Formats: sequence, structure tokens, C-alpha cells
Amino acid sequence: MIAIVDYGMGNLRSVSKAFQSQGFSVNVTRDPGGIREASGLVLPGQGAFGDCVKNLEENGIFHPIKEFIRSGKPYLGICLGLQVLFEGSEESPGVAGLGLLKGKVVRFPSFKKERLKVPHMGWNRIGIRKKTALLEGIPDGSWFYFVHSYFPVPEDESVIAVTCTYGLEFTAAVAAGNIFACQFHPEKSSGYGLMLLRNFGLLCGEKMKTANP
Repeated sequence: MIAIVDYGMGNLRSVSKAFQSQGFSVNVTRDPGGIREASGLVLPGQGAFGDCVKNLEENGIFHPIKEFIRSGKPYLGICLGLQVLFEGSEESPGVAGLGLLKGKVVRFPSFKKERLKVPHMGWNRIGIRKKTALLEGIPDGSWFYFVHSYFPVPEDESVIAVTCTYGLEFTAAVAAGNIFACQFHPEKSSGYGLMLLRNFGLLCGEKMKTANP
């Protein structure tokens, strides 16, 4: 079963409902055993980087999540679930992330001349840099929903799967081995977002039950 990590900071209802709408059963859990035994792991999140790490540690699931990802089973990170993969963030100096990807998370600069507001909030087009199983059927230039003030800067640019432009071009998703993680919210991104979640469920080897069309 697909496990969705509950550490008090994710939009769990929206994410679980989105998977269920595609015919997948999910287990919303903060139990280390439930995480280790899952066929695939989803780490959503909204809020501050430091609070995310703190909550994962206080719930005793920081290292089980790291072990799960290193096991090679499919991992999907959403928003903070992308950022926490990196070594650290400007948002929370001195707080170490999972460190599974080299690089750091930085804040958008001020875009006064362009009259762009931070946080970046709303629909924006993505640019697909490399195809992965989770992007199957999703065309370049598709629209996805974003809510964020920070974004990752990978040290190894080969992990960048998707970019987006908001004042500057930034990393919108990464793909490395069994890891796929996105800055946008697929659960809020209508048809193509649901397609991404469906692709993840199938990658986990989960069978689809009766789903809404």
C-alpha cells in the first residue's frame, strides 16, 4: 500500500483524496513500521523547512524515511517533500535536511520591476527537461499549481526533471533513481496532476480499483 506521511504539516486530506479518486488505497501514517512496509512513500508538506525537519525528528520518522528512500522503493515528495531532500535551506539556517540530494534551497529574490509577488502562488506552465515514468502522458508546457517562496538549487543539474519560470527559471521537479519530487502540488493541479499521481501508484505496483473518471 502507498503510505502518505503524516507529520502535521501536509495537506493530507487533499493528497489522500486525490489518490483515492484514481482508485488507489492509501495509508496515512506516522508509524515507522508502516513507512518501511509501504510499496511507495509520499511526503507532502506546507510550511517552514525547519519545522518540517523538527516534526519528522520528533515523530521518529526522519531516519525511517531516509532508509525507505535508500531502499530503492518509489518516493514522491510534494513541496516541502522536495525541499527536505536537500542539505539545507536559507529559510532555516543550520538545520540539516535529509541530504539525499546535494544542493540547497533558496528564496526567490524580489521581483519589484517585474511586479511579481513572492510567494509564487497560482498556476504556471512547466518545462519538461527529462521524461520519467511519473511524467508519462504529461505534455511539455502543461499547467500546474504552485504555492512557495523557496525552491531547490541542485548541485547536480542532471537530477532536474522539470523547470518553471517565475521571474527566473527554477527547478520545479527532480528525478533521481527511485526519487521523484515536485515543487508544485499535483493534488491541486487538475487532470495532469492526477495523472502524475496515477503514474506514481502504478509505478508502486498498486492495482487500480474503481476510480472516478
